Amino acid sequence: MTALYILAGEYRALLGTLADGDFDDQTIADSIEASGIVDDLQSKAQGIEYVARSLEADKPAMLAEIERLQVRIAARDRKAQGLRDYLLTNMRGAGLEKIEGAMFTFSVRKNPPAVEIIDSASLPIEFWKTPEPKPPVAAPDKAAIKAALQSGVDVVGARLVQNTRLDVK
Repeated sequence: MTALYILAGEYRALLGTLADGDFDDQTIADSIEASGIVDDLQSKAQGIEYVARSLEADKPAMLAEIERLQVRIAARDRKAQGLRDYLLTNMRGAGLEKIEGAMFTFSVRKNPPAVEIIDSASLPIEFWKTPEPKPPVAAPDKAAIKAALQSGVDVVGARLVQNTRLDVK
C-alpha cells in the first residue's frame, strides 16, 4: 500500500490541477471520487488508527507489570535491609565492632544524636514551628484574556491562536 504522505501529496496535486481548470463543482467532486485517492486515504487512516489502538491496548498490562515490579523492588529492599539489620544485631550481640572480609568490611558506628518525640502534646510552645504560607504566584488569567480578545479588545502580549488536533471516534 502507498505511504500516507504520498497519498496526501497526490490528493493535493489533484486538487491543484482541478482548481487550475475551469470545472464546475460536480465535475471536481466526480474527478476526485473517480481517482480513488479518497478511498486510499480512508483505508490508510483506518490502518493507522488500528495500529495506534493496538499500541495503546498493551498499556494496562504494562502499567500492571510496572506496579508488580515496584512491589518486588520494595520487597527486595526490605529483605536486604533485614539482612543488614540481622548482621548488625548479631555483631552487637557478639560484642564485635568490626568484621573485615575479602570484599567488605563491616563496622558498627554510632549515628549522630536524633530527637525522638515521645508526646508532642506536652512540648512547650517555643519548640513548635508553623511553616510560612507560600504567597500566591501571579499568573495570566487566560479565561479573561480569551473573553477580551473574543469580544474585540486588543490585549497587548496575547493573541488567539487556532490549533488543530486529530479527533478519533
